[in-house]
Amino acid sequence: MKILIAGFQHETNTFAPTKASYQSFIQGEGFPPMAHGDEVLELRDVNVPIGGFIQWAEAQGHELIPVIWAGASASAHVTEDAYERIAGAIVDHVRKGGFDAIYLDLHGAMVTEHLDDGEGELLARVRNIVGNDMPLVVSLDLHANVTARMVELADALVAYRTYPHVDMAETGLRAAHLLARRIEHGRPFKRAMRRVPFLIPVNGMCTLVEPARGMYGMLESLEKDGLSLSFAPGFPASDFDECGPVFWGYALDQEAADQAVDALWSALVDEEARWDVPFLSPDEAAREAIDASRDATKPVIIADTQDNPGVGGDSNTMGMVRALLRNGARDAAVGVIWDEHAARAAHRAGVGARIRLALGGGSNVPGDSPLEGEFEVEYLSDGRFRFDGPMLNGMTGELGPTACLRIDGVRIAVSSIKMQVFDRNLFRVAGIEPERMKILVNKSSVHFRADFEPIAERILVAKAPGPMAADPADLPWRNLDARMRVRPMGPTLSALRASAA
Repeated sequence: MKILIAGFQHETNTFAPTKASYQSFIQGEGFPPMAHGDEVLELRDVNVPIGGFIQWAEAQGHELIPVIWAGASASAHVTEDAYERIAGAIVDHVRKGGFDAIYLDLHGAMVTEHLDDGEGELLARVRNIVGNDMPLVVSLDLHANVTARMVELADALVAYRTYPHVDMAETGLRAAHLLARRIEHGRPFKRAMRRVPFLIPVNGMCTLVEPARGMYGMLESLEKDGLSLSFAPGFPASDFDECGPVFWGYALDQEAADQAVDALWSALVDEEARWDVPFLSPDEAAREAIDASRDATKPVIIADTQDNPGVGGDSNTMGMVRALLRNGARDAAVGVIWDEHAARAAHRAGVGARIRLALGGGSNVPGDSPLEGEFEVEYLSDGRFRFDGPMLNGMTGELGPTACLRIDGVRIAVSSIKMQVFDRNLFRVAGIEPERMKILVNKSSVHFRADFEPIAERILVAKAPGPMAADPADLPWRNLDARMRVRPMGPTLSALRASAA
């Protein structure tokens, strides 16, 4: 076969402070940088879905027509300019024809300045050109907000099953197998879809622990006799009516698809309370980490979840840094603070210099502000590194001019480019050996666990001021379906509005 392939990934937090521009996709911001044409094929060995698909296609002797691959760190809306340029590149190649099938590597939670459902719109534009008979399969992120339009327009959607996302390439391979089955079958699959009636906090979706681990175990146990099942817990910060968790599945028999999806839905809804998540205040987390680290042989790790750039934060709030300083933490490190001005000031001053700065605090988050003080410049680098952890193993990363600034007992990795801490090398590129620290504060929610859990004494989750509300009930929803409960066991949006009136 000749298969057209392309990728366009963005997780949109509509409440976040910074939008995703075309330049964001050129840089990648933790994803591979934008690739065009044959450059896309160089992703074959990278742990992204299109990498798994490329490996399968080449092994099977299929001819690939690569168009573009573009991803950017989670943020507020994708600009209309960025969307139309990237989606336009895909649609223009589709219009040229000359292929037998299409594979798209999408995220599933893209909101743009002019569209609530970025993926649904892209699929609609593609279908308008190729018609309903062209096989079209799509891989999605576990945090996809899957819409009815997406399910209707694709022959098959398949989502990651791990968070941290260590199975991205594997998901691309599953999409490839679904494409092969769709072509062999000769007609579309029967499909089923059910929406969960409440939002799940991001921290409750980690598949390394219960209840998510058991949920995906059940999903895999039900996959037999040609069934394909997926569960996307959703991204609970995209303010549109179809935001939220969804189960879906494909089979040759409608009853088989319905029964499996219904069983998964019932199992989750019947144990709704298990999906709720407790959080610590910054001072509680700092004190607990200090106490636990006294006799520990490994670092205690604090997830600064509400400023995670992987979900729309700008990675520069200072709540956890202040809490560590207030409570007298020693041998603590925080990473990575995105503050290009501070990083460049450190480079101008040089290693060993002491400089006065107003560090971070640039997101205009209530309760947060820059940290003013005198910092010692301990280390400088160009910010280039390699990912050695499980998620993006083998890929290179770019933080721009990077520095380690020390204040009292706290070292702070400061970068010029924003990136979530999901690899230990983001500390090492700032001269900090994470294994030697008593306490590590990571600007991340869950992804860091893939590389940091093996070295962690304990993992704590802190709710410091930040752009991404860890509890979706804290968000000022406007467009969410009013019947959705805003957290597990919580009120519906309509009830919340009524109580506030």
